[in-house]
Amino acid sequence: MSLRVYAFTTGWITLSIGNFIPGERGKIRVPVPSYLIEHPKGRVLFDSGLHPATQTDYPARLGEIARYYTIHFEPGEEIGAQLARLDVDKDAIDILVNSHLHYDHAGGNEQISNARLHVQRREWAAAHEPDQIQRNGYLPIDYDHGHDLRLLDGEHDLFEDGSVVCLPTYGHTPGHQSLKLAAAGREILLCGDACYLRRNLEELKLPPVVHDQPQMLDSLLRIRALRDRGARLFYGHDPEFWQTVPVAPQRVL
Repeated sequence: MSLRVYAFTTGWITLSIGNFIPGERGKIRVPVPSYLIEHPKGRVLFDSGLHPATQTDYPARLGEIARYYTIHFEPGEEIGAQLARLDVDKDAIDILVNSHLHYDHAGGNEQISNARLHVQRREWAAAHEPDQIQRNGYLPIDYDHGHDLRLLDGEHDLFEDGSVVCLPTYGHTPGHQSLKLAAAGREILLCGDACYLRRNLEELKLPPVVHDQPQMLDSLLRIRALRDRGARLFYGHDPEFWQTVPVAPQRVL
């Protein structure tokens, strides 16, 4: 199956590295990735990055969680503009897949209004329960836009040919999912926040704040097994790894 895959940097975030690796001190500046997958049967966007309002006043947009982050996000880095530079109309995206519903993964959903949104059922449910919204830091203004909605229950093959598969990687949030791509004898896993940094996988060090640590460890072990069988991993927010990624207009695949 022929796929064309593009990676975008939709802004950067500075935060404490201790949010990723327990016990570490200092700051880390990390990318906010989004991916376009062009399949013969349709266009898929995996995560939509930050909302454009965070370019000018992210404390107002993010509320109380803003105190943990410094957002670096310039006009033209939002997902709609990124797609336009590839001559792809944002309204021509057929499927929007959110790894999960945090502000840096679903903030651009409003721009991709024509797509059918694919999210795990348990993620969508948690993101609409007041206690879970508070516990997991969700912002409903990022994802309640009336999309045509497909709620998933576990693994889901988007085109029924094994080339683009939503893979449950629960733990970071109640219904986190990664996206597995297969084409030309190669396998790629877009990890999302199931694995922030390469170090999380290599050292099996879990972030100190996650929804369910045992589930996240299980997800990391599944990701490690995919890596060991030859899959190329795209880590969720690893700045050193991101330096090796050909970003759009270059193709990843």
